[in-house]
Amino acid sequence: MGWQLCEWDFGHTMKNVLFLCTGNSCRSQMAEGWARELLAGQIVAFSAGTVARGLDPRAVIVMSELDVDISNQKSKTLADLTDTELDLVITVCSNADAHCPRFVGRTVKIHHGFDDPPGLANSARTEEEALAHYRRVRDEIRAFVVTLPDILAG
Repeated sequence: MGWQLCEWDFGHTMKNVLFLCTGNSCRSQMAEGWARELLAGQIVAFSAGTVARGLDPRAVIVMSELDVDISNQKSKTLADLTDTELDLVITVCSNADAHCPRFVGRTVKIHHGFDDPPGLANSARTEEEALAHYRRVRDEIRAFVVTLPDILAG
């Protein structure tokens, strides 16, 4: 799970950061929730998908276990953000990375992939086993999100 980043300086302190996934239902939504919770005042967080599939109820559940409410977030696509100037786009799944459009101007794109909780949960025998996949990925995403200030500092 490596990533590359170019240095930049746009002369403003708040950075617009987009987390991009395929369906904008789980991983990107959790990343947006963590960024809003942990990095308020440092970045403005967005999430989107190459398609919009709706918010995954299990993602809402596991985030609420740690007092992060993503229940009001909406599943959206890049087309919903056309008027937003993005500083950093982070693809959180390989499909989104492969299908991510090129951004012109100042936008920097990096990839930091995470396992797909819904896909992993398909083989779970119980709801608790399914939620365990979501919790693991939730915690991995949190660990990545807390590194964003260092990444943005270049």
